[in-house]
Amino acid sequence: MTDWPEVEKKYLMRTFEKVRVPVVLVKGKGARAWDDKGRKYLDFVGGWAVNCLGHSHPVVVKALHDQAKKLIHTSNQFYTVPQLQLAELLVDNSCLQRVFFGNSGLEANEGAVKLARRYGKLKLNGAYEVITAIGSFHGRSLAMTAATGQESFHLPYIPLPEGFINVKYNDIEAIQAATTEKTCAVMLELIEAESGVIVPDTDYVKKVRRWCNSRGILLILDEIQTGIGRLGKLFGYQLYDVEPDIMTLAKGLAGGVPIGAFLAKENASVFAPGDHGGTFGGNPLACATGYAVMKYIIANDIAGHAATIGKYLIEKLEKLKKKYPFITDVRGRGLLLAVEFDKEIGQQVLMSCLEKGLLVNKVKANAIRLMPPLIIGNKEVDEAADILDKVFSGIVK
Repeated sequence: MTDWPEVEKKYLMRTFEKVRVPVVLVKGKGARAWDDKGRKYLDFVGGWAVNCLGHSHPVVVKALHDQAKKLIHTSNQFYTVPQLQLAELLVDNSCLQRVFFGNSGLEANEGAVKLARRYGKLKLNGAYEVITAIGSFHGRSLAMTAATGQESFHLPYIPLPEGFINVKYNDIEAIQAATTEKTCAVMLELIEAESGVIVPDTDYVKKVRRWCNSRGILLILDEIQTGIGRLGKLFGYQLYDVEPDIMTLAKGLAGGVPIGAFLAKENASVFAPGDHGGTFGGNPLACATGYAVMKYIIANDIAGHAATIGKYLIEKLEKLKKKYPFITDVRGRGLLLAVEFDKEIGQQVLMSCLEKGLLVNKVKANAIRLMPPLIIGNKEVDEAADILDKVFSGIVK
């Protein structure tokens, strides 16, 4: 049997060394995955919130198969039906009117900032600065590294592109103090997922929306991880009674096929022909799959199911919190959840879960993150909770 981790050491750049676990996954179905030794796991990582319908869902497989037989790729020099169908579906089910397709969340965020800067150039006397939050994560290009409010990401790449102001999260006064005549937009995650699933105060986003309105600047919501049903609504902004000027999407949009998108209100959609583009963005294969996934999610109220099953999972986790004093917090919305500990046992918990057949994500040294497929049921939640109970019972007090 090939030792695939050794192959990785020989050929790949070592960028994922901190997050790799000693498992080679080769097959998946629903909320289950199998490794190259035939062992089965319950997957509560979900491709980092990508596999919204689980592994190899029939809707995804059929869309890929049917479209691959017809047309896999053509450039944006030509119209293609899947791209326009997906754009129409997104607009009809959101508060936004225009769409641009890319290949990833990074590209979506890059495009959103580029659009905001164009808006600032045209409508705000050349304003170009974007305010983001400390603890945020917006991607790993140079510009989005600067946008990301984490110093550890910044230090290896200084000097970074200018134009990003990082302020305290969940603090409207910090945003107000940072806003100047150079500000064109505020860009926020509704939940700071990569910092440990940090949930803001209920009225925070609404206050930011009001502030942006008062200053005539744009509100960009990074819904790369919170969109497509993950928080219990089709889009996370629907939980907060606000509407963004620009919204970014990726991860769950095509159920595992790489795709990204940013959407804008008509008044914020200021790109002129030739201002933005991409070779692979919006290609027929990804868009046909995205269209099929979105149709299924909407028709079957998968977001509503995520809200219901998410509450059930939180109840199970809260019971474990009462049972084990070293669990200090259970937080999140829908099926984007975290369990935090009073000591740095995240890796120990991850590896113990792995041994018992549960895949989780160590989001911080003292916290794990759970991002299961949105189609899980009570049975899978019960199974995961039982495994976590066994793992926590083995933690040295």
